[in-house]
Amino acid sequence: MTEQFPLPPTKILERLLVTDGLLINADHWRIAHEYHRQRQNIHYQSLNQPGIVSGLGVRLISALAEVPANYRDRRWVQIQPGIAIDIVGNPIIVPQPETYRIATQAQQEESLTVYLVLSYVDPERLRRKATSDILQETFRIDEKLTPPGETEVELCRILLSPGKVELENPADVFFPGPNQLDLRYRHQVRSRPQATVRVAQIANSAVTERSADNLSYLLRSVSSLYPALNAQQIGSINLEIKDIDSQIEVCDLLFLATCEAFSLDQLKFAILKNYLDSGGVLLIDTPNNGDSTIASILDLAEQLGTPLQDVKKMKLNHPLRTEPFLFAALPSVNQKQINLGYGGGIILVVGNLSSAWGLDDALLLSRETIRAAQEMGINILHFSWKRRQIMQLLNAGTQIAASSFQLRTDESVFNKFNI
Repeated sequence: MTEQFPLPPTKILERLLVTDGLLINADHWRIAHEYHRQRQNIHYQSLNQPGIVSGLGVRLISALAEVPANYRDRRWVQIQPGIAIDIVGNPIIVPQPETYRIATQAQQEESLTVYLVLSYVDPERLRRKATSDILQETFRIDEKLTPPGETEVELCRILLSPGKVELENPADVFFPGPNQLDLRYRHQVRSRPQATVRVAQIANSAVTERSADNLSYLLRSVSSLYPALNAQQIGSINLEIKDIDSQIEVCDLLFLATCEAFSLDQLKFAILKNYLDSGGVLLIDTPNNGDSTIASILDLAEQLGTPLQDVKKMKLNHPLRTEPFLFAALPSVNQKQINLGYGGGIILVVGNLSSAWGLDDALLLSRETIRAAQEMGINILHFSWKRRQIMQLLNAGTQIAASSFQLRTDESVFNKFNI
């Protein structure tokens, strides 16, 4: 799985070698200016995320008088002037209001979502004859049935119902209904987070809808509480499927809230061990009375050769307690302080920490309890990303060293045989 907004490609830049007598033709001029454009785009893409800078509102309008009668319906919108920047750093400028008709028709029985998107257009790539020495960079507005691509900026989306459609403004902008303009998912330009942590929930019989909701609440809190980290949720992982190793390798953290014993056959044990050795983290959250879960995780850690240690007995500056949020005492849930053990990539939380990541049915959890639980959850996410990053850097270094050794070996063979 790739990041929502990927980093620029690792590609060397080329610039024009300027010497006396250099002929300045169209190709040389283009190379010289393209170099600066690429540097600017790399700078933007490295430090920022794409989105809307200003304006680009979407409002309903009546069909224009000159429109044919069969298109004079309530499907017309107007995009307001504004500025956006795409993933590679291209500015997209809409200088004046643009009229657009939503043409997509839903199927007879099913609703579908239409995305209205904006994208940059390089005038040099247009198949039209230039009539001036000055080219204006321009834009394109499209409606599509799939989420915006990497180079597209979302303006709005609409859930179209079957049959005749009459677009309208939502009565509640936070909960728009069918055939209503939905502007909740527009991305604003912002600084790029320093890291992305990918999380997947382990699917088993003990997983409840509430458990999945609580994980979702935690991941949504990251952008507000610690913007330097971006959290992405991957679909649930079933340890029983055949190609599980290829699925979990993209995850930094595997999460399971359970009160049942955690057991693996020999093959799944080997897959999990390889995952942990590569830097992945397994997080198990269980209630205080989850004795079978606790016993099975302690046994698993022993089999892996990395017994769990109480985090309270670790160094005071252990990242689980200090990064990014500082914890002298661990959070309390339902008036009981949680316990946390760690060893070899396994984190065992005793005390049902995840139950305080979101809303409870009775709405009795205090703001302080939820905030403390979420901050501890973010510490776990940050720890998972950092562990994976460092171990992968170490592994990458080992691979490079191995490649260099192989190259030196090959060269020595060549020299030996005068090849």
